[in-house]
Amino acid sequence: MRADGTRLRDTDPMYKVAAYIMDKRVDAMNMVTLDIPIDPIQKYLNEKRKQGIAVSHMSVIIAAYLRTAAEFPLLNRFIANRKPYARNEFCVAMVVLKSGVMDNGTMSKMYFDMNDTIFDVNDKINQYVDENRNIPENNGTEKMIKILLSVPGVLPIGVGLFKFLDKHGLLPKKIIDMSPFHNSLVISNLASIRTNHIYHHCYEFGTTSVFITMGNMREVAKRRGDEIYFERCMPLGVVMDERICSGSYFALAFRRMQHYFKDPTLLEVPPEKIVKDPAVK
Repeated sequence: MRADGTRLRDTDPMYKVAAYIMDKRVDAMNMVTLDIPIDPIQKYLNEKRKQGIAVSHMSVIIAAYLRTAAEFPLLNRFIANRKPYARNEFCVAMVVLKSGVMDNGTMSKMYFDMNDTIFDVNDKINQYVDENRNIPENNGTEKMIKILLSVPGVLPIGVGLFKFLDKHGLLPKKIIDMSPFHNSLVISNLASIRTNHIYHHCYEFGTTSVFITMGNMREVAKRRGDEIYFERCMPLGVVMDERICSGSYFALAFRRMQHYFKDPTLLEVPPEKIVKDPAVK
């Protein structure tokens, strides 16, 4: 029994076999670009700003993904040692540039509740950024790095031990809480450094199943009848571990997420229902 997830035994046999055929995340990575129309989001952010509430693009993205995961719980699964697990928490890892340093950042993670609204998400992100930008040495990742680098020779032994314990489900919860590699989602706002979106690998160590990067705004050609028009969009580079659910499940989930991007006011109230993973007894 892992400290961060529940072992799933009643899953599709196809996925049980797939985890052995594709025993590494790099084998199972699927990639897609989601072009998110920016006008509805920007209109919403402007309206909130007039009300004295500063909401970020990042908050909209994470809140929409969180709400989608509440309805599509397989998004919060992960594979460890070729076995499927349902995560028993929802956490998001994100890099934060250290104050006054453009080429050095720190990475930790935020914990969310499935009932969180966009305002809850926004508050948690703001607190997370403030804490990690100003006093990054207080986050778990920085502490773990200092321990591994404190004594010569500890790094390869320590990392090897962590990998062994993680593979066999023996990694202590305290270490999992410190690790930015054990998460429901990793997200990176590359647009903040004026960079295009990329397809970032899901880490082999840990439990990351989905990685999203936000890129520079761009105009996307679309058709309306016989007319071609251009729509300003925010591209999201999404990388998924295909062993956690089917492609059709991912497609339905991302279609639902687009629904929240079109109308972020839907995220201002808690979800009407939180769907449980059907394989968890």
